[in-house]
Amino acid sequence: MATVTLREAQATLSDLIHRLTPGEEVVITENDQPVARLVPAAPSALPRRVPRLGTLRGTVLSMERFDDPIDDFKEYME
Repeated sequence: MATVTLREAQATLSDLIHRLTPGEEVVITENDQPVARLVPAAPSALPRRVPRLGTLRGTVLSMERFDDPIDDFKEYME
């Protein structure tokens, strides 16, 4: 784990980022106190799949009486 001051990090941020390897981290300090950690971003495990049109055809039901009141709640609707 490498440690750099805030001033060093500001001056060499792009170098710090490009030198990071998986599992490595850089601690940024100010007044000898840690204020931030710089860690490499984890790559996404799987590429995002593009959805295919029409794959859910037939799964949506259209009901004629969908908006009719439910019999169990008739006493509350009066």
